[in-house]
Amino acid sequence: MLTRIINGKIITNDQVILNGSLLIGDGKILEINKRDNEGSEIIDAGGHYVSPGFVDIHVHGGFGHDFMDNLPDGFLEIARFHARHGTTTMFPTTLSCEKSDLLETLRVYEQAAQLNDNGAQFMGIHLEGPYLAMSQRGAQDPRFIRNPDPVEYAEILSQSKFIKRWSAAPELPGAIEFGKYMAARGVLPAIAHTDAVYEEVVEAYQAGYSLATHFYSAMSGVTRRNAFRYAGVVESAYLIDDMDVEIIADGKHLPAALLKLIYKIKGPKHIALITDAMRGAGMPSGDSILGGIKNGIRVILEDEVAKMPDRTSFAGSVATFDFLLRNMIKLAEVPILEGVRMASETPARIMKIHDRKGSIEVGKDADLVIFDDDINILKTIIGGKVVYDGI
Repeated sequence: MLTRIINGKIITNDQVILNGSLLIGDGKILEINKRDNEGSEIIDAGGHYVSPGFVDIHVHGGFGHDFMDNLPDGFLEIARFHARHGTTTMFPTTLSCEKSDLLETLRVYEQAAQLNDNGAQFMGIHLEGPYLAMSQRGAQDPRFIRNPDPVEYAEILSQSKFIKRWSAAPELPGAIEFGKYMAARGVLPAIAHTDAVYEEVVEAYQAGYSLATHFYSAMSGVTRRNAFRYAGVVESAYLIDDMDVEIIADGKHLPAALLKLIYKIKGPKHIALITDAMRGAGMPSGDSILGGIKNGIRVILEDEVAKMPDRTSFAGSVATFDFLLRNMIKLAEVPILEGVRMASETPARIMKIHDRKGSIEVGKDADLVIFDDDINILKTIIGGKVVYDGI
């Protein structure tokens, strides 16, 4: 059956079409802004925005579940929860852990992906760690942090064709070879939990590390070695024009001033919004666990963020995508067209799925979100199917 969305403010790559319409069928966008409604089911957008669905390339969990619990039902609950907040595509993300637990997560991912028909679509796995700098581990469990091991990562990669990104610290012994190995096999190496300086970042970028994971969080800024100052990863990402950055725009990890600075320097074509949400997203304040139930770390949910028990640092985000977009518009004063680009087109391009996802174009997947002026999600559509209806 054909479905036509009418009476919407259609957000395309370069404009907002007022009183616009979309025709969708067979899971695809078929027409933009044609008016023949004959033979199609009608969805009246009520004058609200019709946006490409949000693409979350870094998410650990939500609604009381973590992907590393290794439970298929948990995967599905996370996908449904985030779909209610506008996410239509996601890349489930792991943390540093035992190799056996990681391999189990990869196995459960495949099982859950086949069952997922009512939530945000899984498009691949993002591995965050265990090849990280101990000095910038943040809330990553130090028991599992180690240097890149060619035998280990080759084995892990051989176990799943769904690994699409792997975040690591590029200054570690063997990390450049690791990045080249990943890039040669179509896996995006990303810079994360790192104390690298500019010269090391340039070498890493040339090896394929083209994305900075949760920019500013767990990474070096200007530092001193033997009294001399060096630019850190933050300055390096600004200096390398084509390096992409992902940001947790929850107003906690990055306050308004930094959101404005990142936007001013990098621009919407190189910024991807991410939730980095852990299981506490959508849950009340109180005790929680970062990571899997079996080996996770106790954390506290308060002030709309997760914190380590001693409250000396954050321990993950509890953000949802509607919250991120609202913050970029209200806190960072970003135009809605560019805010949506950072939520959809840019992350889709970074993860090389922009031929199908990330923008409203004829032939692309009918992954759409209808929201009001305050970014309250009214309807989420994935592959032409309404998976959430809040109207």
